[in-house]
Amino acid sequence: MLDALRAAGWHNYSLFLRPDDGLVVGYLETDDFAAAQQRMAATDVNDRWQAGMAQYFHSNGATPDQVMQPLAEYFHLD
Repeated sequence: MLDALRAAGWHNYSLFLRPDDGLVVGYLETDDFAAAQQRMAATDVNDRWQAGMAQYFHSNGATPDQVMQPLAEYFHLD
């Protein structure tokens, strides 16, 4: 999975979990989010991960990666 993410252009990928309600927020760096997401979606390892993790996400029948949305950055220290 990690090799596939790197090959797809995902860097500094982290997931954060809020323990009280299970909110998951992911962070990654990439030059082109849509392209990196498409490259990852084309891998077999992604299909296996999505199937295994679907039970942990509220996605209304979609896979977790299909409902992932970039958040707007509104402040950066540097």
